[in-house]
Amino acid sequence: MAGPAFRAAAVRVRTPATSANLGPGFDAFGLSLGLYDDVVVRVADSGLHVDIAGEGAETLPRDEDHLLVRSLRTAFELLGGQPRGLEVVCANRIPHGRGLGSSSAAICAGIVAARAVTIGGDARLDDAALLELATEIEGHPDNVAACLLGGFTVAWMDGGAARAIRMKPSDSIVPVVFVPGSPVLTETARGLLPRTVPHVDAAVNAGRAALLVEALTRRPELLLPATEDRLHQDYRTPVMPQSVALVNRLRADGVPAVISGAGPTVLALVEDGAADKVARLAGEGWAANRLSLDAAGTSVLPLGS
Repeated sequence: MAGPAFRAAAVRVRTPATSANLGPGFDAFGLSLGLYDDVVVRVADSGLHVDIAGEGAETLPRDEDHLLVRSLRTAFELLGGQPRGLEVVCANRIPHGRGLGSSSAAICAGIVAARAVTIGGDARLDDAALLELATEIEGHPDNVAACLLGGFTVAWMDGGAARAIRMKPSDSIVPVVFVPGSPVLTETARGLLPRTVPHVDAAVNAGRAALLVEALTRRPELLLPATEDRLHQDYRTPVMPQSVALVNRLRADGVPAVISGAGPTVLALVEDGAADKVARLAGEGWAANRLSLDAAGTSVLPLGS
């Protein structure tokens, strides 16, 4: 394959926050949320310049170690070669280490931006290849599928290849996120999960996951039973006791609430008329935000929009 040519103009990519698992859909379900990171990437004559504003501005690296830059580099290799230089500007709004898919957003922004600045990039790296590449970098497909595709996604591995389908969630569902002040590393939360679980718990989760597809897309009144989980949330209590307690308290009040991804953010899926009331239920120590559902996924946008 001949080496790639690159566009002179910068490209802007917007990536949504995501919530994985959604209760029973462990490592399979994802939901795209209306909270976004923006990145502008331009091919330069030489070097690497990274500018970061917003979430992570004080802590993220501004060199080749930045996850977004590593994702750009990985995608460029598949596209045929590296540009001479790069200028990257990040405007981050997705909280880090909170179970809202910030790493998936960075990965998806990087690979989509690399494709967008490469002339003929769509032909060299199609949408199916994007999902496989994002999964390879992230390690699992649930968040990256929702981030790339938008909407409600079910992702799985088939013979080592990542696959996903997208469904449209009901318009009446409003996500409310309760974000705590302190993060929890995904690796720490995942490390608490047992190697085996009781058969009865697996059976309950399988039924609830199937029900959740119906509840999210057509019958939101079933969201409370459909979001019941027995496979992962309670096992993570030692590192996020307040989050699990909030989930239990909300559910006892009839609110469909789950741990978002690996936590510690709590996600409630409620109908429009109840969203503002539910947002006031957490109390001190939580930043409660009413969000929209994202339908677009990762998008290349005009620079001035």
